[in-house]
Amino acid sequence: MAAAAGHHGSALLARVPGAAPPPFSLGCSRLGAAQPGLAPAEGGGAAGLWGALLHGVGLGSCCLGQWDSLCTHVVTLTTPSFEQLKLVNPSQYRFEHLVTQMKWRLQEGRGEAVYQIGVEDNGLLVGLSEEEMRASLKTLRRMAEKVGADITVLREREVDYDSDVPRKITEVLVRKVPDNQQFLDLRVAVLGNVDSGKSTLLGVLTQGELDNGRGRARLNLFRHLHEIQSGRTSSISFEILGFNSKGEVVNYSDSRTAEEICESSSKMITFIDLAGHHKYLKTTIFGLTSYCPDFAMLVVSANTGIAGTTREHLGLAMALKVPFFIVISKVDLCSKATVERTVKQLERILKQPGCNKLPLLVNSDDDAVTAAQQFAQSPNITPIFTLSSVSGENLDLLKVFLNILPPLTNSKEQEELMQQLTEFQVDEIYTVPEVGTVVGGTLSSGICREGENLVVGPTDDGKFLRLKVCSIQRNRSACRVLRAGQAATLALGPFDRSLLRKGMVMVSPEMNPTICSVFEAEIVLLFHATTFRKGFQVTVHVGNVRQTAIVEKIHGKDKLRTGEKAVVRFRFIKHPEYLKIGAKLLFREGVTKGIGHVTDLQAITTKENGLEESLGPGQLSF
Repeated sequence: MAAAAGHHGSALLARVPGAAPPPFSLGCSRLGAAQPGLAPAEGGGAAGLWGALLHGVGLGSCCLGQWDSLCTHVVTLTTPSFEQLKLVNPSQYRFEHLVTQMKWRLQEGRGEAVYQIGVEDNGLLVGLSEEEMRASLKTLRRMAEKVGADITVLREREVDYDSDVPRKITEVLVRKVPDNQQFLDLRVAVLGNVDSGKSTLLGVLTQGELDNGRGRARLNLFRHLHEIQSGRTSSISFEILGFNSKGEVVNYSDSRTAEEICESSSKMITFIDLAGHHKYLKTTIFGLTSYCPDFAMLVVSANTGIAGTTREHLGLAMALKVPFFIVISKVDLCSKATVERTVKQLERILKQPGCNKLPLLVNSDDDAVTAAQQFAQSPNITPIFTLSSVSGENLDLLKVFLNILPPLTNSKEQEELMQQLTEFQVDEIYTVPEVGTVVGGTLSSGICREGENLVVGPTDDGKFLRLKVCSIQRNRSACRVLRAGQAATLALGPFDRSLLRKGMVMVSPEMNPTICSVFEAEIVLLFHATTFRKGFQVTVHVGNVRQTAIVEKIHGKDKLRTGEKAVVRFRFIKHPEYLKIGAKLLFREGVTKGIGHVTDLQAITTKENGLEESLGPGQLSF
């Protein structure tokens, strides 16, 4: 018997209250085209528990009881007969049906799905005999070959079932790079206090060599001389780690260039290495808001525990709703008791009101698989790894976790983004000899093609200027098409670099981008030493926009204190910016911090190449 967990698709379906369970592969009632035995419990949809069942709850270290506490829906499932569920020598018609369903699951999971063999619909671990398991895996391989996918056995376990014959359950990862992509891509922001071992850990993961205890592994990551001399990151750098279709690591240990890593990989993890020192906090915030990471990895040193900017970085990830997992590094320097004390310290913070996380300590491959699946399913789960970049202890567990970690958007959401007009955020600007001006950033929506004509702005006086995309590169490899959610660099040829700045956008000429100098936002003041009043200046972060703004008005109040909420009117002090209603906002000034979202804009009129063009009526009344 088998159960197919559309590991990436299903996790997303579980986030939609009331969503009906989709048809699944491999022939049990959970997988069939119709689900007559499925009855949502009183009060709503079955999506929450469906996601839990699909991820094989009970297979890992996190007990079923813990998971049940997270589920708000209960479903009743019927189970077909045992003979119905076997995958031994299926008929040609049945085989084609299973292949079709596998295609659907892979599409829904954006190229990845997990199949659980030997698990009933109700989560009962029945298992298969050795012969039945071998035949079922053979059928699964044939199905994967038919759709051009590869399979990797994630874990096997013997089950204690009422049978004289030993029985096993097996979990298999099926991976196929979508036809319109070169590889699957995830972005992970790396957070943590200074000297916690962030860059060293990335150096070990991406270079394939352990550190010597004195920071040798991190040298290849640094971009500036003062970083090498001090050993501290002050800028944003990017490192890549690949996995091939069989789940094997692809890095610089067996590939000389980034191009080779991209060519050999079916899944890419792009690490965004951010600064840990408080002096570079604005750079760290910019990395979190502008580069749109899928996940964040918070690195905590085992010997110092939660110190410096650790709490601040944790708060930033939560404020921006970036799912995060925790890595406790430098365990080779500490006693077991010290490591346990750091783990308990983290667990205490994660369980506090306002955080409300469920820590999941990863100690084995089995835990790593379970953690990846449950982490994708529930934002409350926070996996914790303890490892060493010098001895390599538990480093493989982190690699297993990253290999299985799914994207957070399903194929439908991705398709909807691509249907919109092109919008590219400008995060970096370079001048490359014989190429010209190059911009780096993320495509927020639409599709960008080589040779496409776009407009870029706003300039200091509110203009949008015409330009042409000469070429596109992703991970140092040339590509002709860029799709929503992907990060890349675009060559603009002879375009004058002095006209560009970080925070601009490149959009389709058909779009009327709304730019403003004045906007309103609903905010929560996280901390302020005294009172927050009209006239106060803060640095505002909205996506890739970072600029000082002045508080013009606090609606309904004269002042704000820590923890209070209000609608506030801000005015940028330098030049207009491109904003959208609903965008997440974060502001700071010294120890003052707040979060919120944009609620209203006072749109202004702009000119494009001297042509007066209205950007829409303002929505604020003055």
